[in-house]
Amino acid sequence: MNPHHRKVHLPVPSFATATLLLLPLALLAAVLVAVYHNEFALQSYLARPACPSNASDTSLTGRHVAVRVAPDFRLLIGVLTLPGLYERRHLMRTVYALQQPNLTAHVDVRFVFCRLASEEQRVLVALEAMQHGDVVELDCPENMDNGKTHAYLSSVPALFGDRAYDFVMKTDDDTFLRLPQLVESLNRAPREDLYYGCMVPCDVVRAQENEYMSGMGYVISWDLVEWIVAAAEQIRNHTVGPEDRLVSTWFRGAGKGKNRVDTKPAMYGFPDRADHCAHELVHDTIAVHKLKNNGRWATTLKYFNFTAGLQPSKFTSMD
Repeated sequence: MNPHHRKVHLPVPSFATATLLLLPLALLAAVLVAVYHNEFALQSYLARPACPSNASDTSLTGRHVAVRVAPDFRLLIGVLTLPGLYERRHLMRTVYALQQPNLTAHVDVRFVFCRLASEEQRVLVALEAMQHGDVVELDCPENMDNGKTHAYLSSVPALFGDRAYDFVMKTDDDTFLRLPQLVESLNRAPREDLYYGCMVPCDVVRAQENEYMSGMGYVISWDLVEWIVAAAEQIRNHTVGPEDRLVSTWFRGAGKGKNRVDTKPAMYGFPDRADHCAHELVHDTIAVHKLKNNGRWATTLKYFNFTAGLQPSKFTSMD
C-alpha cells in the first residue's frame, strides 16, 4: 500500500451527539410549518398528478391561488351573418367579450356564413380569422332560408369534434344576448332532447303543431345535433323555407325536441308595434331581437348599463 495514501477514520457520532445536531433543524422545520402552513399545503396540492381536462385547475401568482372550477356546461353560439358585415361583428365581439368574465359556463361565439363570394371578402375575412379565430365558412351558397341553418347545425360535430358541446345555439346578428342570464336559464334546462327559445306565434294561441322557436335565437341539446347529422337524408329535401319553422317541423316529424323551454317574455323583439313578439326593454331579459341598426344597439346597451364600468379619463368625455 502506498504510504502516502492512508485511510482516514472519522469518528462516528454518538446517539446523543446526533440528537443535539438534529434538534435545531427539527425546531426550525416546526416553526416553518406553523408560520407558512398554507404554502406547504399548496406545494402538496401542486405536486399531485394532473387532473383530467374537465376537472378544476389551479394557477399560482405569488402567494395567491386562483381556482377555476369545471364549467357548468359548454355552449356553442353560432351567429348567422353575412361576410360583409365587418362592423357588426366587431360590435358583437366587444359586447360578448365583456360578458365572459361573469360566466359559470364555457361559451364560444362563432360567426357563421357561407362561401365567400369576392376577393375583397376573402382578404378581409381572412384577416378576421387570423386575428380572432371565430369565423366559420360553410360550404354552401350564401342564403337566409335556403338551407344555411341546416348546413350550420349538421356541420358542428365535424367542425368542433364529437360531443364538443352540451348545447348548440343558432342566433342572428341582430340579436343581443345577455350571456349570464342565458347561462343561468340553461342551467335549469334539460340536457337532452332540449328545444329552447322564444316560442311563436306570440300574439295568438294556436295548436302545438304550429308553434316553433323564433329564429332570433334557439338552443338545442347535443343529442339533437347528432340526430340532425344522422337524419341528413330525410331532412335534406326539407331545408328551403323559413328556417326556424323548418327546424320545428324536423323535430315534430321525428318525435324529437319534446323538452321545450319557452323563455317568453325574457326573449323578445326591440319595442316596435309591428312586431307581435316585441315589448319594452325589461331588466329580466335574456335576448333582444331586431337590433337592425347601431341606434337600436346603443339604446339597448345603455339600458343594460354596459358602459357603467368605464373609468374616468382626461382622454374621454363620456358620461
